[in-house]
Amino acid sequence: MSKYTGSSWKKSRHLNFSVLETGEELKKRPYGPGQHGQDRKRKPSEYGVQLLEKQKLRTLYGLNERQFRRLFILAKKDPTVTGLAFFRILESRLDNLVFRMGFARTRAGARQLVNHGHVLVNGKKVDIPSYLCSVGDVISFNGDSPLKVVKECVEGKLPVAPYVTVEPEKFQGTFTREPERNELPLEIQESQIIEYYNRKL
Repeated sequence: MSKYTGSSWKKSRHLNFSVLETGEELKKRPYGPGQHGQDRKRKPSEYGVQLLEKQKLRTLYGLNERQFRRLFILAKKDPTVTGLAFFRILESRLDNLVFRMGFARTRAGARQLVNHGHVLVNGKKVDIPSYLCSVGDVISFNGDSPLKVVKECVEGKLPVAPYVTVEPEKFQGTFTREPERNELPLEIQESQIIEYYNRKL
């Protein structure tokens, strides 16, 4: 399945969930897109609810179905509760951590920085957005001076997740600990996603 490249605002309205985690997409028109967006009131089936929760989380992190499913299988093998383990794996992706540290305005922007070879992990260039970081890893930028877009994000003091520490003057951050469930998107019902994949796997 190809990755969605359309409007994130339209996708948020379709899912009734802010994929940018700002809530801006739903403030003006909190209903589905299209001329019949306000008329879709039919209650979804149990499978429909599970599919919707899966699509919310997959779109939030910007993954295609194959990537998402692979990470879920990894989470099932983890001794931690599957839902929390899945969230922790998603949060440990390099592109997500660059976003969580406030070095990019969106995950898509963070993914582009990684793809273009601007990001270092423990001093070594990593250009794979899906690279899974470990607690203690230090994320910084290639070259003597980071890109203008990174400087603007740091100067704009974007929100920083509580499980990372950032040294803005050095343009680097550290993945200090694994996140707790209450620090992650509360609107997602991960139990529905587990049920969805239990049907499939």
